[in-house]
Amino acid sequence: HRTLRYSQLRALEPNPDPRAPDREIEIHLTGNMERYMWSFDGVKFSHVDKPIVFQEGERVRVTLVNDTMMTHPIHLHGMFFDLVVDDSDRKPRKHTVNVKPGDKLSFDVSADAVGDWAFHCHLLFHMHAGMMQVVSVMPGAKSAAAPAGPALAVAAGGAQR
Repeated sequence: HRTLRYSQLRALEPNPDPRAPDREIEIHLTGNMERYMWSFDGVKFSHVDKPIVFQEGERVRVTLVNDTMMTHPIHLHGMFFDLVVDDSDRKPRKHTVNVKPGDKLSFDVSADAVGDWAFHCHLLFHMHAGMMQVVSVMPGAKSAAAPAGPALAVAAGGAQR
């Protein structure tokens, strides 16, 4: 049977923010099946002392590296992101991405929603076991190059400041 890959997907409309990323961060998906602990960068949520911080208007490339033997559907509340699959202006736009075992993938996100947002594995038992973090978009001077996008409905998990 045929299986689609992210590189085969295209957005119907051009991506709303064509800017190159201002910076890049790498996050490792980590865990231990025997102890049933899941985390980002080896730190489960109950031991996290600070959020992942974005500045309003900046463009950030997030690279996820799956160091586990399980697929993790990673979800960011409050913002859509563009999967880095090619150099086109029609990259797939997602808010949840499956990261296969041993795989590495990147997405570009425009920090356009000020507030604290849940960032977690969408396998809720992994999230509850520690694979969760908070992304804080800090208010500031918006970049002149950042286009104004449509307002997104705020769902559970996105507390606006």
